[in-house]
Amino acid sequence: MIDIVVTLVFSIVMLLFMAYPAIKIVEFLETKINLSQKRKNILIITITILLSLAIGLFLKL
Repeated sequence: MIDIVVTLVFSIVMLLFMAYPAIKIVEFLETKINLSQKRKNILIITITILLSLAIGLFLKL
């Protein structure tokens, strides 16, 4: 249980730093496919959370 908490703490710290790469990824995807503003926002939030969770897991190791 403590491992999950530590991973989430690391991930919360990384949320701010992972926003920029998520925006760049969505901008790249927008060049390939047509995205509405609502989908872009959802993708940015989702990718930011996934990237920060991934970094949190790597920091935990």
